[in-house]
Amino acid sequence: MIDKFVRSAAEALAGSAVLIDALIEQGASDLVIVSNNAGTGRTGLARLLELRRVRKIVCSFPRTSDPVVFEELFQAGLIELEIVPQGTLAERLRAAGAGIPAFYTQTAYGTRLAEGKETRAFDGRHYVMERALPGDVALVEAWRADRWGNLTYRESGRNFNPVMAAAATLTIVQTQHVSELGALDPEAIVTPGLYVDRVLHVPYGDP
Repeated sequence: MIDKFVRSAAEALAGSAVLIDALIEQGASDLVIVSNNAGTGRTGLARLLELRRVRKIVCSFPRTSDPVVFEELFQAGLIELEIVPQGTLAERLRAAGAGIPAFYTQTAYGTRLAEGKETRAFDGRHYVMERALPGDVALVEAWRADRWGNLTYRESGRNFNPVMAAAATLTIVQTQHVSELGALDPEAIVTPGLYVDRVLHVPYGDP
């Protein structure tokens, strides 16, 4: 197995970036971002949008508690938006990681979100076909990682990070804590190292 830890965000930038700030510094542009929301305030994802680095965002909640940057860009016609129901977004990512090209769901049938999509009836119920959502790069936050890239998550970190990690061609992880090989309970590992390419240790908060 290969040690997947890198020493710095700059080292992780050998082909991609790990933190959004490092991504900004790297200069990536014309991005299509997949996220649960469109960012808040003017930091993180919102800062990436403010710098006009994002061409399109695919998310479930574009209007968060403080979506000032996104709303300014969207109202000016400077960013594309694809709204995807949260469960459908997670399943599209999971399907990509599992090698499933598409699936049918009842969610959004008969609404504007289903316009232009294939529909089909099964046992008298109507469904919308949704395509898998693979990514080129996933930036993932983990709670603990070992040097082979096995990951555990904390609380809501488990919602989207595991499917994001599996859906991407290149997965870069920021982890709060580092564990020695063999120290992670195999039953607690959510993302196996098979899906992880690089890990950066960024300690903060409680142990």
